[in-house]
Amino acid sequence: MLWLSEVLMQHHDLASFEELEKVIKEKARSGETFFSMDVRPPFPDTPESWETRLEAAFYTAN
Repeated sequence: MLWLSEVLMQHHDLASFEELEKVIKEKARSGETFFSMDVRPPFPDTPESWETRLEAAFYTAN
């Protein structure tokens, strides 16, 4: 299970929501099968639809 909070802690150098989306896609491609969004991304450019966008990035990465 991939937790968003873990991704954010492991990649504390991320500066934008777009960068986060790329990391989520990479994680999905590396074999993660489930994704849980337990925190809101702390970036100024995080859109209102952040949950939908991250879910789409994860489940359509392949």
